[in-house]
Amino acid sequence: MVVFIIALPLTANAAGKAKTIDELAKMYDSSGCKGCHADIYKQWENSHHARPLMGVKGGLMLTPVAKAKGTAFSPDDPKKATMKNYPCFKCHLPQALASAEDSVAVELTEALLAGDKGKVAKLQITCIVCHSDKSILHKRELGEPEKGVLYSSKAVDSHPDKTFTKVKKSAVMKDSVYCGQCHGLGPNFDNEQVFQCANLYGSYLHNYVSSGGSQSCQDCHMQKGDHLIAPNWNDQKASEELLKKAISLDVQTVGYEWLKKAGTYVPKVVVNTKITTTAGHRIPDG
Repeated sequence: MVVFIIALPLTANAAGKAKTIDELAKMYDSSGCKGCHADIYKQWENSHHARPLMGVKGGLMLTPVAKAKGTAFSPDDPKKATMKNYPCFKCHLPQALASAEDSVAVELTEALLAGDKGKVAKLQITCIVCHSDKSILHKRELGEPEKGVLYSSKAVDSHPDKTFTKVKKSAVMKDSVYCGQCHGLGPNFDNEQVFQCANLYGSYLHNYVSSGGSQSCQDCHMQKGDHLIAPNWNDQKASEELLKKAISLDVQTVGYEWLKKAGTYVPKVVVNTKITTTAGHRIPDG
């Protein structure tokens, strides 16, 4: 869901797979983007994409998965954890599935059990994840993302970076289907253990688009190229303001006394409530 070109990271994705959290974080380090895209980088830093495993208010959302018998996916022994124990990586850390060894899952499990927020926070959905790994949906036709190339809403022939020297136009980056890769359709049937997950894109398709809605996720959540991609649930005031714009509540009441029988009056009230939303999806969702 990115509309502006993001500056390239100083470190490229290495050929081999990461064996540690630090190695994986370094592979996808996008701090080099900050030099040219300071405002966008700052917006991203405050976004949930910058803390995909932290939940809201600094919580460690995957701790139940790390605990033995905490979920159907939980490893019996932290030392035996593998990528298969973390189906949430599909959206919350997609680069791990492609670029990390099972030893990263072991280290993450131990960090979650120890409450090591500093280590867990190193794992982020960075500029490279969105502008490279997730930028092509039709890989049979278009192939995998090219090495040394970033993808954005427009092409740039010469890009001032040692690693990513070119920016190509992505066919989907302005479309809601791009966001739908993670903010999905509902149950994950491609796992050994089916589980319900985000169905925001499904709600958008089946309720908003089917009713004539024409705006994309980016139109509402990335106005003027804002890479905060609101809401930021850690910012309660801003979240409340955003919800107020999308949801209206109309309550009408009428009170009366019901003459149940002679000399006996029973107080009654009728409440009519109407909730209207202009959002392109159900609220709440993810």
